[in-house]
Amino acid sequence: MLAQNEKEILLLNNDINFKSLLEIIESVPSRKRGISIETPERDKNFRDVVMHLYEWHAMLERWYREGMDGDIPFMPAPGYKWSTIKLLNMQVWEKYQDVTLNQAIKKLKLSHDRVIELIKLHTNEEIMTKKYYNWTKTSNLYSYFAANTSNHYIWAIKKCEVIAKSI
Repeated sequence: MLAQNEKEILLLNNDINFKSLLEIIESVPSRKRGISIETPERDKNFRDVVMHLYEWHAMLERWYREGMDGDIPFMPAPGYKWSTIKLLNMQVWEKYQDVTLNQAIKKLKLSHDRVIELIKLHTNEEIMTKKYYNWTKTSNLYSYFAANTSNHYIWAIKKCEVIAKSI
């Protein structure tokens, strides 16, 4: 068997984790999927988790587009610093309170597919080499892609498992 490179592993992990996330949501009867649980935490239902992922895909797509155009993107978002990420995430949560779970899942599937296509555009070397692109600064594309896809999906899986058990 051929050894897989990091790009292939990232794509595989994305596929596995994304499917696992959707399976958890689908394991709950459809009439109960919109229920919010009692929790002091920000995300109280599946929609909250799904739209959080969607918005972070959108931020990644913006960083990528601006970076590949030769600019240094403002990260994580205009008006926010990494130290104010909790405020940013709360603003994301508030922004999507009127979205249905079905709309949220459709949006997430589309943004997931777009990010996967971005990953596929690059060679393993381009993804793994630190400072390959100016906009990634001292990091590599892999760290941006993984943080906003497969690693983020692991967080979402844990959140959705708690929600599913509580419904």
